[in-house]
Amino acid sequence: MKKSKLPTKICPVCQLPFTWRKKWEKNWDDVKYCSEKCRRNK
Repeated sequence: MKKSKLPTKICPVCQLPFTWRKKWEKNWDDVKYCSEKCRRNK
């Protein structure tokens, strides 16, 4: 898959877009935050 075609989401904490990563392959639908820092500061 080309990098330009990867799905993206907006982080509800920092409001910045983040793209799909291989480590999120199995649970992309459940991913809400771009980083651990944002997840802790919800």
